[in-house]
Amino acid sequence: MRELVEHIAKALVDDPEKVTVTQVEGERLTVIELRVAQSDLGKVIGKQGRTARAIRTILNANATKLRKRAVLEIIE
Repeated sequence: MRELVEHIAKALVDDPEKVTVTQVEGERLTVIELRVAQSDLGKVIGKQGRTARAIRTILNANATKLRKRAVLEIIE
């Protein structure tokens, strides 16, 4: 799941070297933390949060296949 979010984020931003994704595993819950450059934050969030919502939807679909629950946190 970490690689999926990293791939999507790097495709969206202008500075892909600054994309950092960390994954914290739990028994049933996985927390994915996404950090990008300050100038790219708007591109990852999108207008009215649409891009972030789309990334979360893709992440949840992938997590459902693995019978887990995933949460995406975009950190400034």
